Amino acid sequence: MHGIRDLSGRCEFVNLLTISVVGTGYVGAVTGACLAELGHPVVFVGRDQRKLDLISFGKSPIFECGLDQLLASNKGRITTTTDLSDAVRSTDLTFICVGTPSQEDGSIDLQQIREVSLSIGRSLGGDERRHTVIVKSTVLPGTTENVVIPILERESGKKAFVEFGVASNPEFLKEGTAVEDFFHTDRVVLGVNDRATRDLLEQVYSPLHVPLYVTTIRTSEMIKYTSNAFLATKISFANEIGNLCKEMGIDSYEVFQGVGMDSRIGPQFFRSGIGFGGSCFPKDVRALVAHARALGIEPRILDAVIGTNEDQPGRMIGLLKRHVDIAGKTIGVLGLAFKPDSDDIRESRAIPVVEALLAGGAHVVAFDPVAMDRFRARFPGIAYAKSARDVLDADAVLIVTEWKEFEDLDYRGRTVIDGRRIGKARVEAGVYEGVCW
Repeated sequence: MHGIRDLSGRCEFVNLLTISVVGTGYVGAVTGACLAELGHPVVFVGRDQRKLDLISFGKSPIFECGLDQLLASNKGRITTTTDLSDAVRSTDLTFICVGTPSQEDGSIDLQQIREVSLSIGRSLGGDERRHTVIVKSTVLPGTTENVVIPILERESGKKAFVEFGVASNPEFLKEGTAVEDFFHTDRVVLGVNDRATRDLLEQVYSPLHVPLYVTTIRTSEMIKYTSNAFLATKISFANEIGNLCKEMGIDSYEVFQGVGMDSRIGPQFFRSGIGFGGSCFPKDVRALVAHARALGIEPRILDAVIGTNEDQPGRMIGLLKRHVDIAGKTIGVLGLAFKPDSDDIRESRAIPVVEALLAGGAHVVAFDPVAMDRFRARFPGIAYAKSARDVLDADAVLIVTEWKEFEDLDYRGRTVIDGRRIGKARVEAGVYEGVCW
């Protein structure tokens, strides 16, 4: 039942499956479009009619490379609806791809999971066919077994694994490369407790040339959290070493280039700078911390991961103040999204940077290729430049997101504090400070 199985030799479906995808955010939109590309008829289910209309017209509801093209080329396989019950009854399996945001104490909010499970359960009660429910949303170990399944069984009057299937199938999609990640993932993780569900999901993913790792439901849920926590730990470790390197006049990137050549360690995610953001790493690490404490375990390493990450933007401001008295000065901020090729500002390091600049009495002028509208909703009082070049007229410039176009700017004579190691700025700037180099 458990273990790794390579599906690379199986490239044809026994038969196509009709799939409903609940949620039209990053995970839902990408998952649904990619499943349609594999040949499956897909029904997108959501509450936001605007997003559903975009999908129907072959347009992406989010900024994600390649997603527009997938939706447009698969319009014939894609339908949309706000009626979850109808979608469940008309499909073979349902992927739950709704959000699990953080609560104030760091624990995850399962309200959307519960609401969707309630609706699916009621729909299963009136359906004679065997339906399968797959939890793709990021949930803590035990959530599917202790929250989702009891709701499904109560509302449907049916028995899980006997009259309907349930599985965990976490996603490992990076914003900006999510479509590529779906088709060329390192592995597909399936948490299943019955053979019929395993066979069905093997059928779904059979065209992908990737290993399939099959395990229990709660182990699958833990794999997702452990993966994100480890990658976040690697970044914070790189930043802590980078801070030490900075004080000793050592380039941390050269250090990690040498360290990463060790096959036991590897080079990925050794990007020291101003830390990580986004919808996954901060949320998932905090959730794991809160869950550990609820179980009576003190998560010292994970606490330090979050603490180091929160400190890094302050180090950037400290370096700036070595060169510029920011009160009354205009400070340019290049990059507002948490990473390039995304318009997502959730947990972006630009947020604490701008907050610190405003608290210090600075005037802020900012630019991002795609994230300014979202940032403006949170910071309506700062100035937003029409181009990256306009930001360079400020008294000093902070590089917060490593957009490729920032490599083409003329930094000559500028004061630049760089959190993302933009090579041209490092070579050209009149005054240059890297956060960890």
